[in-house]
Amino acid sequence: MSGNRIKLGDAIFVDIDDNKYLRSLYESLLKNYGMRLFGLGQVNQTKGFSQKEKIDILRFADILSKSNDPKKADSHKIWAQEIAILMNDLYPDDSLVKIYAGNVFSSVGNHKGIEQIDNGYQEPNALEEIFAEFRSDYLTIPAEPSERFFGEQKIAYDHLKDDCFSYSAPTSMGKSFIMRMFIKDEIMHGEKKNYALIVPTKALINEVRAKVIDDLGGEKNSEKINYLARFDYSVVTAASDIALEETHNFIFVMTPERLLYLLISKPSFNLDYLFIDEAHKLSGKNSRAPFYYKVVDMLLQRTKKPHFIFASPNIPNPRVYLRMMTEAETGDENALTITYSPVVQIKFIVDLQHGKIEIYNEHKTEHKNVTILLARVDRVSAELNSFLLAFESQNQKLPKEKKKQSIVYYNSRDKAINAARSFSESVGPRGLKNDPMLEDLAKDIREGVHEQYYLADMVRQGIAYHIGYLPASIRARIEEMFQSGHITVMFCTSTLLEGVNLPADNLFIMDNKIALSEMNPVDFRNLIGRVGRISFNLYGNVFFVSEKGDKVTADDYVRMLQQEVPEQALSIATNPHVLKKVEKQYIANILKSGQSEIPKRINENGDPLQTEESYVMMRKFGLILQRDIVNNRDSLVRREFKDFLTSADEEYIREIFTKSEVKPDDDINTSVDQTRRLIAAISRKINPLQYPKLVNGKFQYADVLYFLDELSDVFRWDIYESGTLGKTSLRSWYAVILCQWMEGGGLKYIMDRALDYHKDHPDNFWLNRYTKTYYDYRSIEHHNIVFSDTLEVIENIILFSISNYFLRFSNEYRRLKGDEALDENNWYEYVEYGTTNPLTILLQRNGFSRESARYVKEHREYVITDGSTGKLKLKASLAECGNTDVRNEVIYVRQNSPGIFIEE
Repeated sequence: MSGNRIKLGDAIFVDIDDNKYLRSLYESLLKNYGMRLFGLGQVNQTKGFSQKEKIDILRFADILSKSNDPKKADSHKIWAQEIAILMNDLYPDDSLVKIYAGNVFSSVGNHKGIEQIDNGYQEPNALEEIFAEFRSDYLTIPAEPSERFFGEQKIAYDHLKDDCFSYSAPTSMGKSFIMRMFIKDEIMHGEKKNYALIVPTKALINEVRAKVIDDLGGEKNSEKINYLARFDYSVVTAASDIALEETHNFIFVMTPERLLYLLISKPSFNLDYLFIDEAHKLSGKNSRAPFYYKVVDMLLQRTKKPHFIFASPNIPNPRVYLRMMTEAETGDENALTITYSPVVQIKFIVDLQHGKIEIYNEHKTEHKNVTILLARVDRVSAELNSFLLAFESQNQKLPKEKKKQSIVYYNSRDKAINAARSFSESVGPRGLKNDPMLEDLAKDIREGVHEQYYLADMVRQGIAYHIGYLPASIRARIEEMFQSGHITVMFCTSTLLEGVNLPADNLFIMDNKIALSEMNPVDFRNLIGRVGRISFNLYGNVFFVSEKGDKVTADDYVRMLQQEVPEQALSIATNPHVLKKVEKQYIANILKSGQSEIPKRINENGDPLQTEESYVMMRKFGLILQRDIVNNRDSLVRREFKDFLTSADEEYIREIFTKSEVKPDDDINTSVDQTRRLIAAISRKINPLQYPKLVNGKFQYADVLYFLDELSDVFRWDIYESGTLGKTSLRSWYAVILCQWMEGGGLKYIMDRALDYHKDHPDNFWLNRYTKTYYDYRSIEHHNIVFSDTLEVIENIILFSISNYFLRFSNEYRRLKGDEALDENNWYEYVEYGTTNPLTILLQRNGFSRESARYVKEHREYVITDGSTGKLKLKASLAECGNTDVRNEVIYVRQNSPGIFIEE
């Protein structure tokens, strides 16, 4: 007898993937499900299961759910769930299916699955029941005793007290939920700490802030206790929030840029925990990645370092992000890779180029014949709208809580809007929902954005698009309407990838690109994971659509589905696809020459050798490197350049810039050459650079444009912002919007002024990135292009680029002229809050949106002066005002900043 004994489990599971009978049953299951979904026949009219086959596939699922294979256990468990879920869908009234499904979910530890199949499942014997009770107790969430972690979540949760920890998990695994529950438990137990949650975009700040307040405030948590007030905590989203002038402990919800400016403005501020969500932003070509590196390194320089927690989706090597901690470059105990997912995605290839619909078999062991034909369709007439209309037709027969919701992904704003318009026209007047909540939302969009804005009429049909900037309150309501089933079809761009948590049953992917570049495997898997969200459902359908005339083909989608997510490298690492060796050498050569100006790399003809994204990332890493060398910091960025700079080189660079009157600082939005020119402009004897004064409380367009032109010269926008602020024609357009924004005009007013501008300047109008035409002031289509462009300018230019430059100007001006020099005319503050009105600014500093603050300013009956302090307060009756958005915001502000309210 051989001495090489194998375990029974190994013998059972080693070849189960290749079991021909299982594969045959599974293919039948997929086909039956697909046929049913598309209404191509009932189960028993296709290749329905015999009773024996039904029992056999359920037994296979039961076996797979108990897999202990060292490499494939999670894959087997997901497969088991998939079988149980699809069988439950095909046979919703079959008690045997319910029993097996309950057993599968119990074996894999998916308590949400047991709850959602609603079968009253009980463990089959006393021993398993005892174990189930033990596991339930073990997985109880300390801060929410009525809820349970998944086993993998519990493992990650138990590591959050580590000095540093990095974990990855599928998109649906609730990575940020784990962080929030940890923070809540600490606060409930009286910990006095400061926590920071870094999110990748400004759009996510409001969503995460609301969730944190829901966890800790008294309105929505299960205990109905306001732990924020009880333990004196405040949730802060900007360095200018008024809470920072008071004595509290804090939970910061910020982008890396905002946290960087907080650390610069408050260098002695203590931070105990840094949670970086969507940590894969530290990898790949990403112009915002340097801000993450800068924040982490600044915190590492402190004597008292915070705990560093990284969470990322789907990557196989989360340990790579621990390289940012010099102390944690070896060992795997501080990293965790979770591959199990409690939800599944069923994938369809909708090949309209060849007129066929197929279902994708993810469990094929060989990479061929991976699709199963479901139906042939007419290549001439078949289009996306046909499928969406079919789902909407089914929805009409269902109660609201059972309606199916669909998200449609496009790689550009214009495509998403045009597709939404096309579908809205297909639905027609018959599609009006006659839903009071949607009618109210439509009215607010017409009044708050513009009466001709496409979105206003679409939402009445339960259709919306989710792209870039919208007023925070309207965006939140659109997301809420989708979550609650009032809106059933949402058209999106890559904003969906940034963590927006929208529950969908169906996801239509119309392109394999983000803008012009093919998605990398991390983003592709992250996008797929946006359907099937454990908080809402157990599974979702993903449709990969290739339409007539598209460059993307069905084969492209299959190729990407078969790609594994590769191990990730840090953005700062030398990589021919990210930060190239030649780019690092380019930076090193510039610094060795004693220069700080880092222009874009060009060829001998003056053509750029790198994209804007690549250039911005390269330059900012160069600024970090320069600062680290001058300060002799042993940072990761500096270590990654060691092959390009000798010790003598570094010493020479340090000597040059230490002697310089203007030294590198921590603000990586500007370089030494820009700062030097700024100081010179502010210090001029004749016509020193300063913010122009307002005339009768109004901004003069000529003054605003002149000031932007001056800043363009100072900051060398022709070099560093060549595609936007560096263009004279665009600056004149930006100045129009900037004037109205700083004056506090409502969005509708700003839109009307933008329309007026284009009416007066019709010859420089772009339909899209490639098509220039004359502006037609009578065209609603042209009006909506202006609306979208204006919203994009507010988001990306006014509130990001110009805001950052104004902040730098204000800080330098105060340093040179005194702290009180801008008390009467600080344009950075006017940009940040979109107003010059002190009350509107005060309300925003307490957590209200710009739109709600404007409403309160116009309804002074809700404002009162506190007789004891002389401070302005809000009446509690504001919670019952006539504005839906204001009422919603009062709920959160009252929990987080109760001091601004006064009882009547």
